[in-house]
This record gives sequence, C-alpha cells and structure tokens, in this order.
Amino acid sequence: MLAAKRSNQVLSLRPQILLFCQNYVDVTMKWKKDPFFDSIPIINKSKELRPLVALKDLIATEPAGAIPISAVSKLGRSLELPGRVASFLRKHPAVFQEFVGPQYNLPWFKLTQEAIDTHREERLVFEAHGPEIVDRLRRLVLMSRGKVLPLRMAQGMLWYLGLPEDYLQNELENPSGVFRIVGLDDGEQGLEAVIDPGETVLSVLQRNVLMRAGGSVEELPSALVFPMFPSKGLRLKRKIETWLEEFQKLRYVSPYEDFSSLDPNSDVSEKRVAGVLHELLSLFVDCSAERRKLLCLKKHLGLPQKFHKVFERHPHVFYLLLKNKTCTVVLKEAYCAGSATAIKKHPMLSVRKKYVKLMNKSEEILRSRRRIKPLKADAEEAVDGNVVHSETEEDSEVLFRDEEETIGNQL
Repeated sequence: MLAAKRSNQVLSLRPQILLFCQNYVDVTMKWKKDPFFDSIPIINKSKELRPLVALKDLIATEPAGAIPISAVSKLGRSLELPGRVASFLRKHPAVFQEFVGPQYNLPWFKLTQEAIDTHREERLVFEAHGPEIVDRLRRLVLMSRGKVLPLRMAQGMLWYLGLPEDYLQNELENPSGVFRIVGLDDGEQGLEAVIDPGETVLSVLQRNVLMRAGGSVEELPSALVFPMFPSKGLRLKRKIETWLEEFQKLRYVSPYEDFSSLDPNSDVSEKRVAGVLHELLSLFVDCSAERRKLLCLKKHLGLPQKFHKVFERHPHVFYLLLKNKTCTVVLKEAYCAGSATAIKKHPMLSVRKKYVKLMNKSEEILRSRRRIKPLKADAEEAVDGNVVHSETEEDSEVLFRDEEETIGNQL
C-alpha cells in the first residue's frame, strides 16, 4: 500500500487531490542497530520469559506444588520452546528446583522460594490493579471493528496486556460487566467491550497534548504529531526528513474513531495505521511485542496487508530489535520520553523484571557449577591415579545432577 505507484492515476484526479498526491514520497529506510534497545533486559529475555511464567503457573496450581516431568514434557510446541521442556526447566535453577519423585525415580520439579514469593506478588499486584489492567484489554477491543474481538484473538493478547492466562475463562463464568460475550458470523464467540453513552476514549497521543497544553477534548488540534526519538547515528536523507515533516502535519485519526471513509492508499490512512500501532504497543506491559504476533490483529484493527512497513518507515517512533531469531517491535516513546509522556507504567512491569532477575541468577548458578565441577573431578581423578579428561558443559551438568540425586537418596 505504502509503496504503490499512483502515476497512472494522477490524470483522473481532481486538482486539489493531485496536489496531495504529489507530496507522497516512496520512502525506503535502512535499519540501524541501537545498542540502547538491544540491551534492555526485559525485552531481550521476552522470548524465554513467557514460557517460564507459563510453566511456573502450571506448577503453582498443582495441589502438591510440584509436577513430574512427564506432565509437561510434551508442551514444548505449545510453549514455543526450541528444545526439550526438561532442558528448559534445568536451565533456570533459580526458578525450578529438580528432585527425585516418589515413584520410579522420575525427575520432578517444584518452585524455589524466590519464585513462590514472586508468584504471590504477581497475584497481589493483579488484585490491587485489576481494573486498570483489564481496561487495557477493553481499549484493545474498542480499537477493533465493531468494538468486538474474537475470543481466541483476545486470549493470545493476554500475556502482552499483563492479564492471567485464565482471565477470559473467569470472565465467562463470572462476568465483570466490562465485557459481553457475543456470537460472531462464523460461529465463533467474540468479546465485546461495554462503553457508556457519550464516553470519549482518548489515545496516548491525544492525552500527551492535553498533558502539555491543557484545554478540553474539543480543543484538540486535528493534526497531532508523533514524538520522535532518533537513534544515535541514524541520519535520514533530506527528502525523507521533508516527508516526515509533512507527515506530522497530516490529520490524525484516533484508533478509537471510525475509519471506514478513509482512502486506504492515502497518507492520512498511513498516519492512522501508525497511530493504531503506537496505541497498541502503549497498552502492553513492556511496550514491545514480537512483530509476527501482531499479524492476527491485522483484519480486526483495519490494518493493511503490509502494515509492518510502517515500522520500517518510522524509525524515530518504532525500533525493530532483531535478536534470538525473531523481530521485536519496541515503542521508543515508552523508554525515551521520561515524564513527558502520557504512557502509564504497567503495574505488572516490576514483577516481570523480577522474573528476569531470576533468569539472570540462573545463568550465574550454571556458570558457578561449570567452574566447580571440573575442579572436583580433578581431585577425584588424582586420588585414583587416573588421567584427567575434559568434559563438555552438558556432560558436566548431567554429572552434577546425578551426584545431587545420589546424595539426596543417601540422606
């Protein structure tokens, strides 16, 4: 859509529309690495953080507080883990503690005390800030066509919005009055947001203007600008800078407004798409998400087929983090604007950061094990008078676990 060539259509357009089309620039941006965003721990660990919390929840809901490895060994695909679930659990000893089960000497896993404490804090945060977190889901639904989002789509966004994975199940059993469950044309169930008559839902960009300049909603200008945060060393060509200046002057269409009358090939439509993605990311816990995870919302939010090009065309607004074999989109305003933004810090962000600290602590534990084990092996070999052979890191970890199990059985 953005790169469409409209030269063949120019002759058939009215003069005032012709002038508008001449301002269109087919922009091609080059991706620039930004060490600042590449080093944010909660974003770097996001790919492993979600399955870690999911496995933590499974163990926490068990009456005994522990599960055998056989109960989760086949969940690797659903959790999007590249390897075995057992290897993932053993990779995070600060969160999961392994022990020998009551039967057949099978490995079982339970939560460490630090993980239990963080899990309790997570529940307390949701109890204290539940309405605020639920409102983020409500805003997402209000951005969709007809103010209705399929349940399966809403379920896939719960993690990013900071809601428990069983929230919608609880909503079906005990309606909160914030949503209604409705039937869709294809036989699916949909989540409809309840909105009061006369209620005006403002986007982050609109609240930014009111926060800085004051005034009322009726006094909001029609052309709102996106806060720009250039990465160090990212220089744009003069014609691209001119295009960005003109882009900022275009009419702003709120993500919560009706957009059915917009020309999908216009620059105003592109600004509306950028506004939708800006608002969407501002609702998430860490204001970032895997780019491919947003594809399912394309149809329901009225986004074009190649909406991902907006991320590339606006590098001062969005950053693309290319790491861990995935592409993560980051909203720069959330990390660079400081107090000069209406984006509210998500209540669950501090809890997620604590899980990341436990992941980092796990790495330190594994490093210490790899340092200690060869020294211990050397001492045993010296006593036996045998030649010392080097071990791989994996073999060292296996032997260490075997020793722990033997000592545990003896005790």
